[in-house]
Order: sequence, then C-alpha cells, then structure tokens
Amino acid sequence: MRAGRRSALRSPLVRASDRSIALGIAALAGLVLLTRLDRPMLWQDEAQTALLARSILEFGVPVGFDGLNSYSQELGVEYGEDRIWRWHPWLPFYLVAATFAVFEADTAPARLPFALCGFATVLLAWAAGRDLFRDRLGAVAGAVLLCLSLSFVVLSRQSRYYALATLLSLAGLWIGARLDRSGWTRTLALVAVASLLFHTQAVYAAALLLAILVHAALLNRRALRPALAATAATTVFALPWIVWVGLETGVPGIARFLDWRDTPLQLAHYAEMLFDPVLASGALLAAPVVLAFERMRRRESLFDAESRRHATLLVLHVAITILLLALLSPLPYLRYLAPVLPPLFMLLGLAIGGLFRIRPLVAGLAVALALAFGSLDDLVRERSAPVTGPITGIVAFLADRAEARDRVAIAYGDLPVKFYTGLRVVGGLTGESLDEVESARWLIPRRRVPAARSRDVNAALRAALAAGDFRRHVLDAPDLPFESREDPRVRPFRAHGGRPPVIIWERLPEKTE
Repeated sequence: MRAGRRSALRSPLVRASDRSIALGIAALAGLVLLTRLDRPMLWQDEAQTALLARSILEFGVPVGFDGLNSYSQELGVEYGEDRIWRWHPWLPFYLVAATFAVFEADTAPARLPFALCGFATVLLAWAAGRDLFRDRLGAVAGAVLLCLSLSFVVLSRQSRYYALATLLSLAGLWIGARLDRSGWTRTLALVAVASLLFHTQAVYAAALLLAILVHAALLNRRALRPALAATAATTVFALPWIVWVGLETGVPGIARFLDWRDTPLQLAHYAEMLFDPVLASGALLAAPVVLAFERMRRRESLFDAESRRHATLLVLHVAITILLLALLSPLPYLRYLAPVLPPLFMLLGLAIGGLFRIRPLVAGLAVALALAFGSLDDLVRERSAPVTGPITGIVAFLADRAEARDRVAIAYGDLPVKFYTGLRVVGGLTGESLDEVESARWLIPRRRVPAARSRDVNAALRAALAAGDFRRHVLDAPDLPFESREDPRVRPFRAHGGRPPVIIWERLPEKTE
C-alpha cells in the first residue's frame, strides 16, 4: 500500500496538481504578505533596522552613530568608539541595504525583503510537508493555516530579522531531515544555511543544529556523522565573529543573559503565547487530540514510521528553541518564537490531514474555529482603514513645520523620527546627554513610555517646558505607546477614540527689549 501510494505521488497528474496547489498557495501568500507594506509606519525596532541599513550605504558597514544621530536602544552599548554596530548580526541589515540601493529608503522597501522571506516560508512549509509526510492535504492545511496566522503575518511584515530567521530555520530542518542520504551535498547545504542563520540571530542557529544532532543521535544514526561535521564547520565559520564581538570588545550586559533564575517563568510565558495568539486559543489542538483518540480506539498507529521520525525532528526543534529562549532571552516576547511557527503549523496540518480522512466534520470545525479566533479581520481593517498613530502625526507635523537645522527632543519614538525626518533628535533610549533638550526647538513628551530611561527623558522635557516659553500644538493623532508592534496582542489595529492626542511643544524665540 505504501509503495503504491508513493508511486502515485510521482505520476505526471499529481505533479500537475501540485503545481496548481503551489500557485494557489503563492497567490494567497502574496495577497496576505506582500500588499500594503507601507502601512503602518515603522515602529522603533523596525526603524533601527532601516537606519542601520541606510548607514551601510554611506559607510559600508552598519554604524550606531552617523555623525548626527545615535541609533541605540540600549543606552549606547551596542557600538564602541569606532561606532561600528556589534549588538546584532549584520545579515538582515545588508538585506535591507540592498533593497534601499534599488528603491528609496522608505517604509515599504524596508519591509519588502522580510515579507518576501515570509512568502517563501509559506511555500517552503508546503513543499517540506509534502516531501516529509507524503500527505498532500496535510501539507496544504499546514501551509494555508500558517499563511493565515495573524502572528506569522505580522512578524513576517516587520522590518526585522524574524522572517529571515524563520525561513532559514525551516530550510535547515528540511535539509536535516534528509541528512541520512548519501553524499555531502546536504551537509554543505546545512553548513551554508546554519551559517547564514548564525549571522541572522545566533541562538536560532544553535537551536537548529542542536535539534538535528539530538534527532540523529536518537532516531537517525546515519545522519549523526554529517550532522556533527556540519555543526563543526558552522562553528569554525562563526568563530571570527564570536572572537571579534566577544573578545575584542565584549558584549556589555552579557551577564543578564546568563541569569537563569526566571527560566521556569519564561517557559510558562512562552507556552501561553503559543496557546493564545498562535494556536488561536487552543482551537487547533482539537485536531491532534481527536486524531490520537481515534487512532487509539482503532488500535492504529498515529502516523507511519517515516512521518513519526520527521515529526519528531520538528517537535525537538520547537522544544529546544523554546528552552534556549527561556534560558537566554532577557524578556519573553512573541517575536522570539517566529522560527517555531512553521514547524508547529506543519505538525498541525499533518494532524488535520489525518483527521479529515476519519472525521472530516471535526477537522473542518477545528480549522473554522482557528480562523474565527485568528482575528484576520484586523489585517483587513489595518489595510483598508489604517490607524493614524503617534509617529504618523509627529512625522507629518515636523515635515510641515520643522527646518533642517532644528533639534527635536522626544521621550520615546526617536528612531522612526530620525529615519523619516533626518533631523537631529535627542532622547529615547540612546543614553546621550540631555543637555540638548535646553536648545531643542521641538519638545515631544509622551503620555506613556516603555522604559525607565524614557521616563527620565520625559521628566527632563517637562522640566524644560516649565522653565521656558513654548507654543502648544495638538495633533490629530492619539498618543498611543506605539505606532505598530510585532505582537498582535498590543498592536493598534483600529482607531482609538477618546485617547489623549500627541502634543508637540514649540520653543518660542527669546524676546528682546
């Protein structure tokens, strides 16, 4: 039966059908991921990526201070006296710099390379699921649910490393699952993917290689030798960066990443994040639970041996990634879970495909509930009626009123203002002296700020306002903490009526007698 099924899968009719399915998935992914990338404006983290990418076009390498503004969010520890950026790996910045070299440096071009990574991830999830599990329906279900996942879509449309890390992680898993086949081609491919992943975000490279090593040692001994070779080679290629960052300059504050006392609490937070925004309040869990019950009732195996082996690799990757994040991440953020989303949805798709053949109504209900809880209407609303957020209002006001020589002092949101206006901006989380507040023409205190340092800047702005003569400008934009965020739970998808507006204070010229 198994041989006959595989033979059928290779027929020209099936290949033509697969092409049609791929085109349909590509059309859906393109509609969801690649449209209206200009909305909303970049928020703080995205603007940092865009600013560093733009600095590459000027200096050849990402610099944290361009001679006018600092791009720091860690009180200046991300770069040294040479101003070269050392806080993050550089590959995402060069990706955006390449886009800026073709298009102008703006919102949509800043997001385009990562949205394309998200688009490719959806297709790769379908192709990998099709190959590893030999289940056409399950592969389609997994890819479509991934594409319609609000968390995945929002993360993929951020000008940040998340979508690139997700694509490379999934590619590495697919290669790792087939590492037991003869020849060194797959080993070299894994080295290339893992090395690119290291220069995107190192912890994900470690999670990928660890998952493949553990899986090979437990279930796929033929893959152990090439897995060890790939890990060794990737480590050798990573050493120059590790030495340069770690030994030459050090990473200030590294001790906070080694404080593991909060690991159990972090694990609980990450589990909650997966349950609610990713699994649509657990609705998708109905498929694997019911499928397992039905298989046990019929005394059948849940999946065939090959599918179980490949599924175990995906489960290991999810578990190891979450464990490393709980150990090493300073705070639990949904964005850190981006690379585990495709494996999770591939596994859910496999369960839905299996359940559909036994209980099609239950499988359909699980999918319907997941889509109902997924809040995709938020994405539709955001593109058809975009929210005017604080950054939109501030940037439009300064573009109309400010002059090139003006200084702006702002409590939070400094990086987008720097990117869009090109003005000298002080405040935020740069750690720079606040002496320039006394000479800034435009002062922008914020109603709510996310960090203690921002509150210090707010206090300095209010002190300057009390001591000087200013004109008050009330903007038609709510003073929300963020213009947009990578977490759907705190992202402002709809207009917030009744919220206090952003207020910009203009310093008046000193009166002369």
